[in-house]
Amino acid sequence: MTNNQPTNINKKLEKILFSVEKPGRYVGGEHNQVRKDWNSVKTHIALVFPDIYDLGQPNLGLAILYDIVNQQPDMLAERAYSPWVDMEAQLRENKIPLFSLESKTPLNKFDIIGFTLPYEQIYTNVLNILDLSGVPLLASERTAEHPLIIAGGQACYNPEPMADFIDAFAIGEGEELILEISRAYQEWKRYPSPRLELFQALARIPGVYVPSFYEVSYAEDGTIHSVFPWMQGVAMPVKKRILARLPAPTTRFLVPNVETVHDRISVEIMRGCTRGCRFCHAGMVNRPVRERSPEEILTAVQAGLDATGYEQVGLLSLSSSDHTRILDIIREVYARFKDSRVQVNLPSLRIASFSVDLMDELKELRPGGGFTLAPEAATERMRAIINKPLDEAVILETARTIFEHGWLSLKLYFMIGLPQETMEDVQAILDLARRIKSIGKSIKGNRVRVHLGIATFIPKPHTPFQWYSIEDAQSLQSKIDLLKEGTRRADIKMTYNPPDSTLLESWLSRGDRRLGAVILQAWKNGARLDAWTERFNVTAWLDAFAACGIDPDFYTRRQRGLDEILPWDHISTGVSKRFLLTDLRLSQAGKTREDCRNTCFNCGILDAYGSLKPSEQEIYWGCP
Repeated sequence: MTNNQPTNINKKLEKILFSVEKPGRYVGGEHNQVRKDWNSVKTHIALVFPDIYDLGQPNLGLAILYDIVNQQPDMLAERAYSPWVDMEAQLRENKIPLFSLESKTPLNKFDIIGFTLPYEQIYTNVLNILDLSGVPLLASERTAEHPLIIAGGQACYNPEPMADFIDAFAIGEGEELILEISRAYQEWKRYPSPRLELFQALARIPGVYVPSFYEVSYAEDGTIHSVFPWMQGVAMPVKKRILARLPAPTTRFLVPNVETVHDRISVEIMRGCTRGCRFCHAGMVNRPVRERSPEEILTAVQAGLDATGYEQVGLLSLSSSDHTRILDIIREVYARFKDSRVQVNLPSLRIASFSVDLMDELKELRPGGGFTLAPEAATERMRAIINKPLDEAVILETARTIFEHGWLSLKLYFMIGLPQETMEDVQAILDLARRIKSIGKSIKGNRVRVHLGIATFIPKPHTPFQWYSIEDAQSLQSKIDLLKEGTRRADIKMTYNPPDSTLLESWLSRGDRRLGAVILQAWKNGARLDAWTERFNVTAWLDAFAACGIDPDFYTRRQRGLDEILPWDHISTGVSKRFLLTDLRLSQAGKTREDCRNTCFNCGILDAYGSLKPSEQEIYWGCP
């Protein structure tokens, strides 16, 4: 595809930037940006994060793909993000198509547009971006003259609600998939043929799901009767891609033009989790555990700091303190950077893997800000139900250790609306927070701050709780009101998800292919930037459901049958449905499983990927 970029797009852009908030979101030119000559490469890929620059620019997944593609001499990757409402209005008024930041090329001039979908509330943004780019919204209306539209990310483990709009989904880890998809596209362009043949080539790549090759039929009660591939030779189920060994971390990060949610380099120290929390989508779909060595992590930290000038590092994983050599990592980071101004954050720490030794090392590093812990539930009964067994004495002692080591601020994450939860369980959240604040005040006085972060439980796909319904909005609001009043009296800060936004995430994460019509209608009704509380318009969504003749409660308030075909059953994470069902029954009996690093419970991941398992000398998988 040649670059037919309008010569006046930069002049038009210069005029409208004075009319929008944070024009730095749209100008590009960041330090470490990659700018290649368009005509010197065969394949042009637009990597799009469908939310605003402030959120998307620090996204590690997008940074990894940007680096991988731009290392290829015959490919280029450029970036785009959702415009804020003021910029969207200017683009439409001045008839400027949405463009990439690097070369200001309209997205419809790229060969491939790849969307990163980390959460569901950005689905209408995808439609808005396609519309602003001049690309047909429906995959069925595109021709060989249009870009190939692909998507990947955590939300794609249930791709069905977006199946009408995406040509192909990359299921699982994308480091290899992005190049295999791009090579298949290049081969198709070498020998021009119908677009169908490109899709057939993509469907032959393990981990690629082409939804147009699968038909879904429904029973009279609205449940799924069958999902079957009509195209010969495509996978059923589509098995996620995983890497047997994590590649070297990306270190050439872009330094943003405006303030973003994270102002740091990010190094992923471990992928996967062995704890088995039953509500946790990420913990189930990202199995098995793979760790990076301290040496590899330290090398990446140093290279990232040298390349960016940042003074803050995030050591990332689902649970950083579960890394088997976390103490070595922290000690070596401190030894190397103790004389500099570098701050190191471990954003995800588990109470069960805390130790005084770890706290001593963290004290030396003095991470910026406060400390964060996630008990998730405040009673022993609820913690057994969700498979997060923690003795309250351990929680309180961990909080004491944090305050004794000098921290003044502690944030505690809990969930409400969990299966079998009562108002007494919710009251226990408040009681536990008060006890923790009392401990802090006894050590540090009135300077101590405790912050409750309250999330609403959503039964996510591919988890043991996937069969449950969500709690009704009125009941959830009663629980929120109880906590709001209690935290106000106790001078404890509290943030929470409004029940309406919980409904949207539930519809989109648990829906089937019929929701495509609802998403399209909601966008026509004005829905976009739905992840932003001030922009979310629940009426636009309810009106869309009504216009499409679909009952939203069918997806949220209905208990799923244990033998029901679920919308995501034809997407395999490697963890078997049999294992999830067994874990559901253990939960209902109030029984827990121990960490599967200690005992293998045959979740299926090794059966599905055993041939990929390297020797123990090469990598630690976290499976016995």
